[in-house]
Amino acid sequence: MPTRQPARIKARRTPGDLLAGLGALIVLVALIAGVPYALYRLAGPPLPPELLNLDLLTSQVGTSTIVAILVLLVWLAWLQLVVCVLVEIYAGLRRVGMPARVPFSGGTQMFANRLVSAAMLLFTVSAVALPIAKLTSLPPSGPSVVSTGLSSVSGPAAGERAELEPVRKAKKVYVVQPPHGRHHESLWEIAEKCLGDGRRYPEIYRLNQHKEQPDGSRLHMADLIRPGWVLDMPDDARNIHLVPASQPRDDTLKDHRDKPVELDGRTQTITPGRADLPAEPAPEVSDPRDRAGDAGDAGDRAGADGTGGAREAGPDRARQDTTRDPAPAERPPRAVPDTVPDSGRQEPGQAERQEPGQVERRDPAAVPEPGGSAESADGTGGAESGQDAGLGALDYLAGASLAAAGLLAALGRRRRQQLWHRAFGRRITRPRDDAAQAELALRLGADAPGSRMLDIGLRLLGRSLAAENRVPPTIYAAHLSPQTLDLWIHPPDPEAPAPWTAHDGGQVWRLPAHEGRMIDERALADAPAPYPGLVSLGSNGEGRVLVDLEAAHGPISINGPQTTAALAALAVELATNRWSDRMRVTLVGFGEELTVIAPDRIRYVGALAEILPELEAGAGGRAHGGEVLTGRIHGRAADPVCTPHYLLSAIAPTPEEGRRLALLARKGVRTAAGYVVAGEVPHATWNWTITQEGRAEVDALGFDVAAQLLPRRQYRALIDLFLATERLEGEPLSDEPEAVTDTPSVEVRVLGPAEVVGPPPMEEGRAVIAVEMAVYLATHPGGVHPVVLGGILWPRGVQPVVRDATIARVVAWLGTDSQGRPNLYADESGRLRFGPEVRSDWMLFRDLVRRSHANPAGRPALLDRALSLVRGPLLNGRPRGRYAWLAADDLEYNVTAGVADAAHRLCEVRLARGETDQAVAAVRAGLLLAADDEGLWRDLLRATHLTADPVRLRAVVDALHRRAASHPYGGGMAPETEALIDELLPSWRMRSAPTA
Repeated sequence: MPTRQPARIKARRTPGDLLAGLGALIVLVALIAGVPYALYRLAGPPLPPELLNLDLLTSQVGTSTIVAILVLLVWLAWLQLVVCVLVEIYAGLRRVGMPARVPFSGGTQMFANRLVSAAMLLFTVSAVALPIAKLTSLPPSGPSVVSTGLSSVSGPAAGERAELEPVRKAKKVYVVQPPHGRHHESLWEIAEKCLGDGRRYPEIYRLNQHKEQPDGSRLHMADLIRPGWVLDMPDDARNIHLVPASQPRDDTLKDHRDKPVELDGRTQTITPGRADLPAEPAPEVSDPRDRAGDAGDAGDRAGADGTGGAREAGPDRARQDTTRDPAPAERPPRAVPDTVPDSGRQEPGQAERQEPGQVERRDPAAVPEPGGSAESADGTGGAESGQDAGLGALDYLAGASLAAAGLLAALGRRRRQQLWHRAFGRRITRPRDDAAQAELALRLGADAPGSRMLDIGLRLLGRSLAAENRVPPTIYAAHLSPQTLDLWIHPPDPEAPAPWTAHDGGQVWRLPAHEGRMIDERALADAPAPYPGLVSLGSNGEGRVLVDLEAAHGPISINGPQTTAALAALAVELATNRWSDRMRVTLVGFGEELTVIAPDRIRYVGALAEILPELEAGAGGRAHGGEVLTGRIHGRAADPVCTPHYLLSAIAPTPEEGRRLALLARKGVRTAAGYVVAGEVPHATWNWTITQEGRAEVDALGFDVAAQLLPRRQYRALIDLFLATERLEGEPLSDEPEAVTDTPSVEVRVLGPAEVVGPPPMEEGRAVIAVEMAVYLATHPGGVHPVVLGGILWPRGVQPVVRDATIARVVAWLGTDSQGRPNLYADESGRLRFGPEVRSDWMLFRDLVRRSHANPAGRPALLDRALSLVRGPLLNGRPRGRYAWLAADDLEYNVTAGVADAAHRLCEVRLARGETDQAVAAVRAGLLLAADDEGLWRDLLRATHLTADPVRLRAVVDALHRRAASHPYGGGMAPETEALIDELLPSWRMRSAPTA
């Protein structure tokens, strides 16, 4: 639409302008002429004789010398003011625009600017020096008024001109352009083109966050934009479209649905949803900090922290928090298309997608799910059903860092039970598709150190308070960051037990992270959990914000379009957290499938009426007030006092049910219970609101954070992940023949700590990503495209130039083979492959096992040689956050089962020959890597029993018992293993009973 021309400012001086100008002129004259006159008469010249005496440097400084120095400083300040005034007068008279900046004169030049501007009103209306205040501030985010600025009025006198209409407010919008070849736009590039500086992309992100776009989706992450989206722009943007500021957004989207844009000299029309444009770019995230000019070092930083350069610190690192805009130094990624070119190199914006036969790296939620009719997690349709469209598991599961840590521990327990049923020649069932991507997200986002600090810190606090016979304070909220754990307590108490310290008058008790890491976890093995009701509300951009459900002292009302997603997230974290001992979580009207995650904690009912009688019956005998916390800290973890019961309901209560819920709270007294109920709840003590944009607001606490949510797609992926652990039949081991060289120039070792033998040492910062690249390529001999490799090694994304620089560095590091051929090269299809003189120890292991099948006579020697390659757990000691691709890969499953089977086979061969000691050695070699495979432990028990040495057998039984009792995933021993111990050593239970 045409833009109305701005009206000129009328030339008019008011009496107030004249008085202000006259006053400013008098002040200027006084400062320029009066001040030096007074200084000279009263204090003397700038350099008095005292300062001209050369003996000043060696003699004692007296009072007169100090006074002379002060006088000199005053003269210098006056001179600085004079320079500022002259600069401002020059700028105003010559109309050069922004005045020159006088060094070290911020406040002084501001003062001079105002005086000169006011004084010049006596002589001209508009020849005013431009203000210099807030030069570094960002432009206002709201719509601006189109005006003429401060240029002088020219042409006929304003009074002789026809009166023009007032200037109408306008706003600026930009339409995201379609891909051109392999190039896709990003917010950074739009900021460069329209604002002149790519680092200003957070301004565009803030203006458009969560706003609806023509295709029905919304901007939730700075790296996910699509062609055809209409973006609101800052006031100083150029190369944009102007629309009236009052125009509704729906009308703006309609007006710009087919808006032509200029792209490389040719006009194109954008139509969202067109078949010839990708419906959803694969959301691979580029590392925003890595620029082409610093590709090498940036790639090392990306590899060192395991996040592709994205911020990983602390518990809240996988998800881009919506309360905190990306740092100006971070560059958002560009959208990428759905096809992979044939060439080996990728230009900026090229797709990072799966090649045939390669591990899938596409985000499971890259393509939006059908809206409208889709069901939410509780089986009901509604506004919530489409909230995760276009968002991947990384946004939610990785962002829920504490819940992710608990879920991985629960998953580990289930995998141990799968191993109890594993048959020879088969591996446990691994997850596929969205479930595999969910596990990848959990591995990326899990904050195990933060979860440990919260758990151990609270248990230590409870034990310290119990030792001092103090009543624990009410903790209504907590904040966990990479640096500290803060507890917000009531009433304030300045006496915090060490190593906790009190802050803000005792309102906050703080545990520094370095103190938390030094706490002896074993010394607190039996310490009870005092605050099991703490659960993550969301993130404030600096860390996780948690609230204590029990501290509400009454029912909590939760409302908003994403209520069910918030309740599901609460349920998952409550059921899997490690800072509680025992609890019950009752889900009402949603989450029936969540019982598969923690059946001992979660149960489901269809209506509040089913659970209220039980809650009311148990409320009478329940401890209240200080008895709850005091009883807990004096109890034991194995037998906790005041076991809590938390009710999460997605069904709004009737008035009668609401009244009964309020009575359960005993008029605001703390109980070992918490109630979070959707809808309006009478007498609710806290009111939570989960907004459409994913914000969590708690009125009573004043919180407004990015909510922790578990939307429908992530919910289903999580359920599928745990359902896969119930498939006990397993899967057949893959057995693909591979050519193995006997004289390798490079050997990649994965059966233990990751090592690359042959090339010269690489500096530690760069070796991490280089070794991981070598491991992936060595375990995928079919080759992998550089684009796919980038998505695997940097799951949150990486700039193509950084990826290519890293690959080039690894190529140079690995060198050439004996024939002068590169050990790492790109084949005709562009895939990266290792040369014939590169092998892995896993490749050699499988070759030796395969040869043993065809050579019964040499089987023991071949299997011995294969097991000698095992040096410890698979990729033992891998850096945190790295090798997340294992979650969606066969390697981990194949290696564990393959090593266990080889050890089992060799044990049988040795026992058949009566070589019991060699059989024991074979099993122990397998246990180095497959320590959770209890089939190997049973082999060890049988082989040790046949040595006829009861002491050795007792040692094995004790070691197995200790391992089962202290295993990080828990779960004890398999029933079959216990039965075998009963058969071989009937007295073991009596000796182990005290430690059980």
